[in-house]
Amino acid sequence: MPLAADFADADLEATIITEAASSESAIDRANLALERLEGLAALLAVEDGYEPVERDFEVPRGFKLSVVIPVFNEERTIQALLARVAAIPLPKEMIVVDDASTDGTRELLAQYEAAHDVHVIFKPQNEGKGAALRTGFRRVTGDVVVVQDADLEYDPRDILPLVKPIVCGHADVVYGSRYLAEQPQDASRVHRLGNRLLTGASNLLTGLALTDMETCYKAFRRDVLRGFEIQQNRFGFEPEVTAKIARRKWRVSEVPIRYAARSYAEGKKIGVSDLFSTLWCIFRYGLRD
Repeated sequence: MPLAADFADADLEATIITEAASSESAIDRANLALERLEGLAALLAVEDGYEPVERDFEVPRGFKLSVVIPVFNEERTIQALLARVAAIPLPKEMIVVDDASTDGTRELLAQYEAAHDVHVIFKPQNEGKGAALRTGFRRVTGDVVVVQDADLEYDPRDILPLVKPIVCGHADVVYGSRYLAEQPQDASRVHRLGNRLLTGASNLLTGLALTDMETCYKAFRRDVLRGFEIQQNRFGFEPEVTAKIARRKWRVSEVPIRYAARSYAEGKKIGVSDLFSTLWCIFRYGLRD
């Protein structure tokens, strides 16, 4: 007759087998997710000529980049965006924060959350870009942190020139400017005028000389972000973080970037109300934290 110890050993063995199978299954899912991203990046290069760039600078041993990606209803672009970020020739992690999407984005992200260095956070309710970034910043482990929108208006190949001045010790924070190139990258005169107004007001209060305060592309040394907490939940993040960086005397520089603006019909989310909110934040945070 089997002893109780025999049953215990059998249960333990079954548990070990089950855990091993579960672990192997998780590894298989992670490998499959990575293969999807790599395959999609290769497909993009063939279909639309999107060729990854080569890195022209050295990084320290053990260096890691954190790319924080706030996402809300970007079903059409999120997979291509992840593939393009994955193709950046730097050791990295992607922190994807889904802000309670309702269009199928969450289901797509679920396919990649097991992938190595892709960390997906599903928020239970929509709070805004600033709140999503606040959540993502708390999870980063990289030496340099970059903000990346999920809508493909900004080209991930420009992340390398954003990171370079920080890695080389020339800056603590780098902004990607749509207006430093020979031709402005934003074709809309209304947007350019609005950006000039907001950036000028921000410069007046911060003492900086930026050309594009409202840009998505911002790169930070991780310890810079550890020096303050983001309070604004929506697009007030941009003037808030700019004012707090200036007040702490961090070295800020700009580099030119590419920009492919999309229309409101294509999903652009910032509106007229955000213009007034941003102006309020410029004066609010320009005067005090």
